Parts: sequence; structure tokens; C-alpha cells
Amino acid sequence: MSWARLLKWSLSYIDGARPSRAISEEERRWLAEAMGRHMAEDVVSRLREIALLMSTPLSVLEAQGITPDDIEDLLAELQVHVESIDIANVIRYLRNSNARIRAKAADVVTTVVQNNPTSQKLVMEASGFEPLVCNFTSDSDLTARIKALGALSSLIRNNKPGVAAFRLANGYAGLRDALNSESARFQRKALSLTHYLLSENHSDCSVFAQLGFPRLMMRLVSSDDSGVREAALGGLLELARDTALGNRTLLADQDRLQRLLWGRIQSIRMMAPDDLDAAREERQLVDSLWVTCYHQPSTLQREGLLILPGEESFEQPPDVAGRFFEPLRQGLVRRATPDERSDTGNGTGGGMMLLLGPAPGNSQSN
Repeated sequence: MSWARLLKWSLSYIDGARPSRAISEEERRWLAEAMGRHMAEDVVSRLREIALLMSTPLSVLEAQGITPDDIEDLLAELQVHVESIDIANVIRYLRNSNARIRAKAADVVTTVVQNNPTSQKLVMEASGFEPLVCNFTSDSDLTARIKALGALSSLIRNNKPGVAAFRLANGYAGLRDALNSESARFQRKALSLTHYLLSENHSDCSVFAQLGFPRLMMRLVSSDDSGVREAALGGLLELARDTALGNRTLLADQDRLQRLLWGRIQSIRMMAPDDLDAAREERQLVDSLWVTCYHQPSTLQREGLLILPGEESFEQPPDVAGRFFEPLRQGLVRRATPDERSDTGNGTGGGMMLLLGPAPGNSQSN
């Protein structure tokens, strides 16, 4: 179902080509369900956009001309969307018999709680954590498990009660099972959350070590998926940097780790220029892990493959805010009088300050 089809259907009743007739009850239900489904999808999409913007550093937003008033308006919109969502009903759908509905409900939870402590607390209080853990660890549908893990990851980040609940629910063992799966997507999400947990609480390094995470991560360093390789290297680096445990745990398998890292170095050396450029993070992780474990620069440093020509140059941050505020800017332009549109905005008349573009006095930001 698309908006185009809905429009064509509705116009068929007012085009004058045939006598109008009453809409049947079945057609009325179909229209209501179709519009409701699309409106829900639009809200979820908008919430994702706002969450992405909220995760952008304030300095980046200011450099792109976003004002405190703009951010306040965005937060007000977020509040309206969040308050309109019935958390209890969403959580109920996490237990639905249909796997696709369980997965979509987890998607909604992810959007609602991402970078939002208030929503995280609401979901925890509404007992949303339990069905998410259940779906993550034991759902028969892989997509539902992956979506549940994504929701859990958003729910417990920067949420100490959530992390504690995840630990008590044997969530670490669930992460281990995800790393043992054959799904690269599942592995990436599990590694991402593992990396976060290791970086936030180094005292848990021993727990991860006892559960066999170092060996699993070493295996995934050779994955065909670049995202899995990078995430596995990042997890090993966090373990290695733990002064109480890391080097001892990893060096117990020193020969294997050294062979793996050397194998990655050899693969990097053989990469085509475009692939080498794309593997920037992997190159840095391999070198950092080598330095941390063996206290000497890797071959990548000595051969000039760690930092390629031009990589050390300053790069402007991407315009992550422009497309979000473009509709607002266009609306202001449409409402402006002809005199306001023609004014240069130099302060001598009624000119408008555009919401996009470089901040004042930062003419080189583009």
C-alpha cells in the first residue's frame, strides 16, 4: 500500500466520471487501517531522525547554524511524539505470536528510548525489559532476536539500572550466543553492545573472559564482514587495555593472537587503494592492539600504511542537521514578505537569519 494508491482511490470518488456512492464499511476499515499504518511509519521515521540529531555534538550543530531555539522546538516535537505513544501497548506486542510484529514492536522501542533517559525509565517501569531479553535470547525468529537486541542496546546505554538488569538476566551469555551465530548482523550488534559494556565497566572484563569472549572475538577477527572484524578488534582492544586482566587473558593465547594480527596486516598490505582507504578503522585497531599487547609499532606503521596521505588533514563534519531543518526554513521563506525576502539580513531591515549554513564568523566551514 502506498500514498499514491490511497490518493488514486480517493480521487475516484470525486473525479465526476461516475456517480458518487457511499463508502462501504469494509472500505472504511481498509482506509482507516492504511492511513493509520502509514502515519505510524511516518512517526517512527521522524523519531529516528530526531534521535540522530540529538546524538550529534552541540558544537557540530552550532557550526551548521542551528540555534538553541531550533533545538528547543525539536525537543518539543520529540516530547509530543513520545507522549502520544502508549508504551504499555507497544510492550504488549513484544509478546505477539507473529514474529514480524514482535520485531516491529522492538523497532518502536528502539526509537522511543534511544538517547532518551525519560523514555528508558518509562519502558523499564512498564516491564518492557523482560520481554526484550526473552526475545533476544530465545525467540525462534532470528530477525526478532536481532531487533530485540537492538532495543536492549538502546535501552541500557547510559542507564545504570538497565545495565544491572541486563547483567542479572544473564544477558552476557546471550551476547556470547549471538557471537556464535552465523548472522553477521547479529554478531555486529552483539559486539557493539559488548564493546560498550567493556568500556563503561572494566570490572566486568573478568566476567567476559570467563565466558570465553576473547576466543570468540579472535575467531571473528577473520570474518568476511568488515564490520564484524572491526567490532571484534575493538572488543579485544578494550580487554587488552584493562591493566588487571587484559594482557594476561589475551597473552595466554599469544601465539594465536599474533598470528591473527599478522594475517590481518598481510591482508591490509595486499588491499587495493580504495579498499585500503575504506579499511581505515581496521588499520588503526590492528596497530593499536599490536602496540598494546607487544609494546612496539606494527608493520603498518613502519610501512606507512597506518595513516595514508591526506588522512591527517582536517575534515569538516557532515551536514547532519541541514535536512532536518530544511522544511522549517522553507516555511519561513514562504511566510516572509517580499521586502523580507529581498533584505540582505545585515541587521538594517527586517531580514531573516537562515537556519542553515555556517555560523557567523566561520566563513571557512564549507
